[in-house]
Amino acid sequence: MENGTNPSWRDASQRVGFLLSQVGAFASARFADRLAALGLQPSDVGILRLIAVESGLSQQALAGRLGVGPSRVVVLIDELERKGFVARERSTRDRRNYELRLTKSGQELMAQMREIGAAHENDVVGALSSDERQTLGGLLSKIAASHHLTPDVHQGYRTTER
Repeated sequence: MENGTNPSWRDASQRVGFLLSQVGAFASARFADRLAALGLQPSDVGILRLIAVESGLSQQALAGRLGVGPSRVVVLIDELERKGFVARERSTRDRRNYELRLTKSGQELMAQMREIGAAHENDVVGALSSDERQTLGGLLSKIAASHHLTPDVHQGYRTTER
């Protein structure tokens, strides 16, 4: 078969979806490998980050941000609390709710995760110039927005099981 008729030889612009999936799977696996040394899963990072950014976030609010049921959040937080990274505190405003805060260990872990995240970012997009990274980031943000994806929340929370 000639190169022009073989689908595997199509121009990259005709297989963007596949390339996004291929690079995404590669990046996810590499990130999971990096986090394993800390005893974490990629889903833990997003939760810890949300709690760090908005200390005192309720479990219900976290469930809403992640797009999962409150019972799912309980399981995720139970594990992070067991590891000593998150503390639940009864809300002083509404005694029916628990507010989530990072513990001292959780704050220290965030610093390590930032280093891992920066190394991961540089590894994944290392072949791109600074301008190319900015362009790619802008284009991917535009695609995500067009599909009404919640910024900074991975869709995998809906399917991640422990």
